[in-house]
Amino acid sequence: MELSKPWQIVRDLAAVIVTALFTFPIFWWALTSIKPSSAIFDKDRVVWFDFVPTWINYGVTLFGQSRSQIAIDSGIGMGVAGEAAYDSRRSIMESIVISVGATTITVIVAVLAAYALSRLRFRGRNAFLNWVLGQRFMPPIAILVPLVLMFKFAGMRDTDNYYMGLVGLMVLYSLINLPIALLLMKSFFDDVPKDVDEAAMIDGATRWQSFSKVVLPMVRGGVAASAVLVFIFSWTEFLLSLFLTTGIRTIPVKIQTFVTSTGNEWGFIAALGTAAALPSFIFILLVQRHLVRGLTLGSLKE
Repeated sequence: MELSKPWQIVRDLAAVIVTALFTFPIFWWALTSIKPSSAIFDKDRVVWFDFVPTWINYGVTLFGQSRSQIAIDSGIGMGVAGEAAYDSRRSIMESIVISVGATTITVIVAVLAAYALSRLRFRGRNAFLNWVLGQRFMPPIAILVPLVLMFKFAGMRDTDNYYMGLVGLMVLYSLINLPIALLLMKSFFDDVPKDVDEAAMIDGATRWQSFSKVVLPMVRGGVAASAVLVFIFSWTEFLLSLFLTTGIRTIPVKIQTFVTSTGNEWGFIAALGTAAALPSFIFILLVQRHLVRGLTLGSLKE
């Protein structure tokens, strides 16, 4: 039933208000990232737009610029040295390596497993699916102590070997994100009629050829959506990286170090947080249609 014109206006107005409420913290976060310290720490009033924008927060965190001299010369900073502590270029590279590696491993395993669960019939199939889904119910902190011991025993702590520390986080993030990626990909494979596989095999294709050359190209949007989702989860993970690594600092852990004994470096926190959020927003916009479709997990039928 189509709503009347007044109710459509009310609906649209409510949607705008709700959207504004949810996006305002992001807007304020981005605005804070270009504020000088005098505007951020103004005790007398809330500074909105009456300040001179500065890119010093981005320069220090993303490009390793000297915090002390630039801040003192321009009169916009707190004049505290130690810029190396705020240079986040290494953390950004480590986060990229870990997130891309975990995404690659997860997507490859999820695609193969989802195709098998969608096309093959075997004993215990439904029970296995329920078990996979159940893995998402366990909070990571519940297995944190065993994970630390296992990583230490396997030599995957970065204190023992830096590169094995990177590999350890990739594998761990893959295991954590595999259930959601598997279920997401299965929903896409289920939407491809089995007649497509059968027709390809009748024409002489093997099961692998049918999968790789016929079915997989038909669900490439789902693969992209799953990859983006896994990347975001790996990119923003904090707890496991904090406890399982010492020298390796992913972006969420690096941001936590900006909370010091002398105060919170809100300008640097906002700059690095805003920059770190941009890839997620871009990727989501690129695959939003496939992502929303996949998250319904078959609840909508055409």
